[in-house]
Amino acid sequence: MQSVRKISKVWKGKPVIEGAGVHLKRAFGYHEVPLFDPFLMLDDFHSNYPPHYLQGFPWHPHRGIETITYVLHGRVEHADSMGNEGVIASGDVQWMTAGSGVIHQEMPKGDNDGLMWGFQLWANLPASRKMMDPRYRGIVGNEIPEVTLEGGIRVKVVCGEVGGVKGPVQDVVVSPTYLDVTVPPETTFTHPAALGHRVFAYVVDGQGYFDPDRDAYAHEVAGDNYFDLKRQCACSAENIILYGDGAKVVITAQDRPVRFLLISGRPIGEPVAWYGPIVMNTQEELRIAFQEYEKGAFIKHE
Repeated sequence: MQSVRKISKVWKGKPVIEGAGVHLKRAFGYHEVPLFDPFLMLDDFHSNYPPHYLQGFPWHPHRGIETITYVLHGRVEHADSMGNEGVIASGDVQWMTAGSGVIHQEMPKGDNDGLMWGFQLWANLPASRKMMDPRYRGIVGNEIPEVTLEGGIRVKVVCGEVGGVKGPVQDVVVSPTYLDVTVPPETTFTHPAALGHRVFAYVVDGQGYFDPDRDAYAHEVAGDNYFDLKRQCACSAENIILYGDGAKVVITAQDRPVRFLLISGRPIGEPVAWYGPIVMNTQEELRIAFQEYEKGAFIKHE
């Protein structure tokens, strides 16, 4: 019998301001390394107040990571040093491998009603691939397959496989899965998980039980934003759920649908030296990266 993953920790994202003044919720980030290895950060930018996002993220560098941007509502104008320019619109994904170095900008514009809602995930790269050539994948919504499972469960497959259907992003270093799952009321979703891989879920909307014991217990850590949800039982919007190991996850919606991102990847298990938009393995590598940026020698690709 396959072992079911149990919840390790649950917490809510914290409000932060990034870029030139973008208000967002940080589900996890610097202080959670290495809990989420190979992932570094997940931000939820959700606002219907344009002054809280229009200043955006002007030109800035990245090295040593991948940035994955998924837009639910609105649009984000982007440009980068590889020559890519365009708009990430509702339902689209931008999967960018910074590798040896990319300079780019991301400018949220919202929809006609001023609503802007999306997510950005950072995935680390192992030392052997930190300086790989940058790659850019712009995936429009209609290229992302949606699988309907028994009980009316709907899964958008950005990366990974569901019901024999593979997502458009493949051949990524840490073998990630990235799913957008909607489970109807009182319905259970079961999905296999590779043993030893890191698995987490982020609740977009609704409420659900994220393991079969229906226990959203989280260890309380003094001075941090973890909290004990044992009496609450169900996880709800803006909860981040970190799983322990096991061969599958089992998630059940309450009396209304629950929508969540389900993400997994193979841990790297290497030291992390991280400052701002650059993530390397040592402080010396960080120093060199910022020195190259200041001298105009940051970009290695042609």
